[in-house]
Amino acid sequence: MKFKTLLLAPASLAIAASAALAGNLVIKGSDTLGAKFIPQVSEAYKAKNPDAAFEIAAEGSTTGIAAIIDGTAQIGMSSRPAKPTEESAAQAKGVTLTSTVVAYDGIAVIVNSANPVTKITKKQVEQIFTGDINDWSAAQGKAGTISIYTRNTSSGTYSEFKELAMKKRDYAASSQKMAGNEQIAQEVAKNPSGIGYVGLAYAKTPGVKVLSIEGIALTEATVRDKSYPYSRPTFFFTNGSPAGDTKKFVDFTTGDEGQKIAAQVGFVPIK
Repeated sequence: MKFKTLLLAPASLAIAASAALAGNLVIKGSDTLGAKFIPQVSEAYKAKNPDAAFEIAAEGSTTGIAAIIDGTAQIGMSSRPAKPTEESAAQAKGVTLTSTVVAYDGIAVIVNSANPVTKITKKQVEQIFTGDINDWSAAQGKAGTISIYTRNTSSGTYSEFKELAMKKRDYAASSQKMAGNEQIAQEVAKNPSGIGYVGLAYAKTPGVKVLSIEGIALTEATVRDKSYPYSRPTFFFTNGSPAGDTKKFVDFTTGDEGQKIAAQVGFVPIK
């Protein structure tokens, strides 16, 4: 029986769990991976495997890893490594969290295209997102209160940016949490005083521009050689080494065709 690939809203999680029992390949987790990249890979995979069936829920890396731990998905998408607490929770349930790198990414710091600022230091990024700096005049911009847009707490990008850019400090109390990369890009595009961060795949959203960090531009080359300071791998998590249909899809994603799609949507291929 054939099914369409579905992007699930939160209310559909129970459906996804039951679908796993029905034989569908259930994939949950990262919006960074699940909004564009993995849906396109699944369609390409189905073109060659017409009986394949997918349920894809892109609601944040935390939900993807949790789904592997509780057995409601075969693949957990994540834009960050597993946390020690997640490793412990998995072990307590007899689950072996196993990661596979599926693409590389860079977290772009974006501002409105009308903002005169074009470059920024790592220290200024930290100060802005933690609230130490709250006016653009302190960051070589025009005077005006800075509006900060971040991902929500279930997002792997939320955690990774905190780790990579903020020395694990808390976000400013004034920061506004968005559900996904696309929402952040849209808000920054509308707000001349806005600043946010998105995955590389969303860096070319109309109305925004990417700031260079310490004079280093975000490019495929600077992500690959890790000279861009907010570079990172993205992952599939499985319970142990993938097997059966799960392995076939993981291999397809990390193979030539899947990696070609990764490049097309804005990721840096692993090969």
